[in-house]
This record gives sequence, C-alpha cells and structure tokens, in this order.
Amino acid sequence: MKQIALVLAIFGLCLGLMGLPYHQAQASNLSLTTWTSTSILAVESGKVNKADKKLGEIGGEQLDLNNSPLRSFRKYRGMFPTIAAMIVDNAPYEKVEDVLEISDLTENQKKLLEANLDKFKVTPTSDLFNEGDFRLNTGSYD
Repeated sequence: MKQIALVLAIFGLCLGLMGLPYHQAQASNLSLTTWTSTSILAVESGKVNKADKKLGEIGGEQLDLNNSPLRSFRKYRGMFPTIAAMIVDNAPYEKVEDVLEISDLTENQKKLLEANLDKFKVTPTSDLFNEGDFRLNTGSYD
C-alpha cells in the first residue's frame, strides 16, 4: 500500500513539473463595468430618540453645564475632577456666568473657569441626563 501511494505521488509530481494543464488568470477591467445607481428615500419616523434630540440642542464642542457628565470635563486641563464635581453638584444654572458664583471656588479655579466660559453652554435640564447618578457615573470607562 505504501508503495502504491509513493508511485502515485511521484507520478503526480512529474505531471505537475511538465505543466500539462496550465491556464493564465485574467483580471477584469472594472472601469468598463457600469454600476447601477439606486435612489434612497428618507422617511422620518414618528419616534425620536430623546438623547439625540437633546445633544442636538447642545451642538458643537461646547459642554452643557446642566446636562454633561462629569467625565466630559476631562478635555479641559485642570477641570477634572474637582471643578467638574463642583459644577455638577451646583447645577442647574440659568446662564453660563452663574458657574462663577459657586461658593467654594478658589481664585485660581475662578480664573480657570473664566478662561473657559466660551466652551460652556446652558440648556434646560433633562431628566434623561440627570436621573439617578448618571452625570457622576455614566458607566463608560476609558
């Protein structure tokens, strides 16, 4: 049995070396292919994601002092965690400048906040972002 397998292997090797059946592959020219286009009809559903709607109100890169989670203040140097926690604890605010009236702020913290007032925005509080401890712990860790 081993001898038959050896003879078949040698025979197959010889056929392969002689290159009996040999075909070249040809690539297709995609520029000659026409692709049909389809139209997509956008339909607005009656259901709106409340979180997306609220984030649309905030817009841009600004942080909403009444709704943004504590961890989002990390993108501004010196804000996280101390000043950010003070901002969250003393919310809601009527206008952005109200954040400067937090009672426990040091002079350096006030200067830091004043330098960054243009990065903040105030919108009405949303239960969606303020319910429970969501602003303190969003459950996402990076």
